[in-house]
This record gives sequence, C-alpha cells and structure tokens, in this order.
Amino acid sequence: MIVPRPELIFLAALTLVPLLGTAVCLPGFAFPALGLLALLFLLATVDAILGCRWLKSVQVTVPDKLRWIQNRKATFEIAFQTASPRALKLRVALAYPIELVPAKEEFEFQLPGQVGKHFVACECSPTQRGLFKIAGCYFETPSPIRLWDIRGHSSKTTEVRVYPNLESERKQVAAIFLRSRHSGMQAMRQMGQGREFEKLREYVPGDGYDTIHWKATARRGHPITKVFQIEKTQEIYVIIDSSRLSGRLQVPGDPSQGTHLDRYIASTLVLGLAAEKQGDLFGLLTFNDNVLNFVRARNGKEHYGACREALYRLEPSAVSPDFEEVASFISLRLRRRALLIFMTDLDDPILMESFQRAADVLCKKHLVFVHMLQPGNIQPVFSNPDVASVDDIYGDLARHLAWHDLRQMTLALRQHGVTLSLFSQEQFSAETLSNYLRVKQRQLL
Repeated sequence: MIVPRPELIFLAALTLVPLLGTAVCLPGFAFPALGLLALLFLLATVDAILGCRWLKSVQVTVPDKLRWIQNRKATFEIAFQTASPRALKLRVALAYPIELVPAKEEFEFQLPGQVGKHFVACECSPTQRGLFKIAGCYFETPSPIRLWDIRGHSSKTTEVRVYPNLESERKQVAAIFLRSRHSGMQAMRQMGQGREFEKLREYVPGDGYDTIHWKATARRGHPITKVFQIEKTQEIYVIIDSSRLSGRLQVPGDPSQGTHLDRYIASTLVLGLAAEKQGDLFGLLTFNDNVLNFVRARNGKEHYGACREALYRLEPSAVSPDFEEVASFISLRLRRRALLIFMTDLDDPILMESFQRAADVLCKKHLVFVHMLQPGNIQPVFSNPDVASVDDIYGDLARHLAWHDLRQMTLALRQHGVTLSLFSQEQFSAETLSNYLRVKQRQLL
C-alpha cells in the first residue's frame, strides 16, 4: 500500500494547477505543459515502484508464543531483515488487543542494509489474564525521493498467554511461607498418632487396647501392638465455581481489583505451591453448569504448570452452578478420601439448598470446606459508630439481616459436615492456606 506524503501533495499543488491552467489558456504551450505533467507522473511512479521493491525485501520475524504475568511489564523482540543495500527508516506498529497496553503505540528506527537481523525490543503491560493475540506487525518506510510512504505488514500472529499475578498473594502469606530446611513451611506440632499403619511391635505397658492387633496376638501368643505414622501424602482438591456470581467485582465500582473468580484462581495457585512443599498431591476442578476441567491430584513442576494452564483462561459465565453434577463427578472419580475446598458464593438461598444436597453425598467420604469472599455490605448491628440519621439505622438493620443469614447458613452447613469460612479480599489467600495447614496439623483427613 502506498500513501502520498506531504511533499508529493505540495509538489502537485505547485505544478499541476499552473500547468493545467497554462495548457487551457495558452494552446501553444499545451504540449510542453502536458509533457511536464507526464514527467512528474513518471517520476512519482518510478519512486513508488522502487519504494515497493525495497519494502518487499524486508522480512519480519515475531515470536510464536509469549508467556507473561498480569500487571507486570514484559519485553519481547521483533527481528527485521532486509536484502536492500540501502538503509531503511521504518516506522513500526503492532496490532495489540485492548488488554495489552504497549509502552509506545509506534516507534521508528533505522534498519541497516544487508547486515543480517536487526532486533527491536518492545515493552508491554498486560492488564488482564487470559489468551490474547497480537494480530500482525505493520511497518512503513518513505520512498527513495520521499514522495510516498510505502506500507507493508506481516500477517503472522503472536499468541500471548497472560497468567495471574501472585505477587500480592505471596506477600499476604509471607508469614506462612517461612524458609526452613525441611518443608519450607512454618514448623508446627502434629496432633495425634497418625492414621497410616507403619509396623507391628511388642506390647509395652501403657499402650491402649484399641492399638492391639488381635490376630497377630493370637498367632504369637502374646500381645502385639500396631504402630501408626503421620500420613505424608494426601490429596487436596480445589473446586472453583465460575458461574454467574463469580463475576462480581471484589470491590464494587473498581474493576482494577478483579472479580471473585480472579481471587479464587490466585489463591488456588498459592495453595498448589503450599501443597507441593508439604509433599501432598494437589488437584483441580472447575465448573459452572457442568464440569469444565478436571486435573487429577499429582505433584511436581509440570503438574503445577498444567494447573496454571487450566486456570488462566477461565472466565465467569452467565449460568447457575450445578452442584449435584459436581458431586456425582467427584464420587465417580475420587476413590481415596481427600480434602475438597470449594471456592464459590452461596449467598443465594437457592444455590445454598442445592449445595446442601451435594454436600450430603460428598461428606460421607471426603472432608469438605467452603471458602467464600465476605460481602462488603454485611455487619452485625451496633458495630457501626457513624450512625447519624434514621436512614443509617435502616441501612445497618439491612446489613445485620444479611449477616444473620450468613451465620445461619454456616450453622446449617456445619450440620451437614461442611465447614464454611468467610474471608476478606485481603486475607483470602492467607486464610485459605492457614485452613489447609490446620487440617494437616489436626490430621482431619
């Protein structure tokens, strides 16, 4: 594509109108005027042809895939190469999606002639997680005598994967992620004797009758005691709800803080790191009105990468969650007792009833926790010191009723064997990790 430069427009205005006027007003000078116009036209045509040939020799190489972190500046390189013996001045722009904010919308540089590849660094800041594409590279160079701007483009797209930023979550759990020479976690005393059988030994006075192995005692003719050890490898599953309520903003009116689902994803990845350090197997399940993705519990760096790949594209959907479907799916696939941590919103009474029916199925075999972001408009009555009018009193009563409903919901779930916890936005990841470590300490699994 060619675009006239201001020089060409000025030259045309300076010569075209006077020569055409001369040809019309003075018939004797018609042929010289038309000859000059033809010469100018030929000059502009040759200039455009040479410029197009030079630009066709430019080759652009862009990365196939890029992996970035949300809200963290990233840099990537574009390689330019030309077979032209002359240096070219290029003006370059990339077709960024709106979720990727470049440091410069366009930039200029001098491309040397026939000296190999010339690398140009581009800086960009992704504002959202997900999968995006940079749809091509567009560049422009002036023609040899600067009458035209010659434009070209490379249609090759670059896939950009933007993963959640865990920096704020790591700061929240800094007191828990203490460096030690063992597991990298905070040292804590284990309660109880453990549930996993280790060996048999001779009876020692003081051993409980519940630890005696009666069959071995009958075979050997004297008391034999069972010895248990702490379970070292347990299965932890995080079940993330990506239905309609998960799309609510963490801070109403502030989209920069992200949605409930964004907080769930970041906390899940932090919990995966903690389970890896503790030697447990970490798994993942995402759902809305059906099961979207299931990653069986494992450990290792590759498994953590698979969990991250399963989460970074997850978005809220305008459907209601199907907890019964999730309960059936888990019952069919998880044979071993596991810790199930649901990250969902249950402040809808209909969803609450549906979850209770699903919990009756799951709690028979598994340990079920529900972690929920605490709504910002609930608090018990008489806890607001800034009441100054009747409207403030009615507002406090409304917030108290919402708080009372959540308290009743917590007690109702506890009767079904489910532990419901309400956490603030700032402490969600830290409290999730603390609950997991508390389960490990008390050997609830």
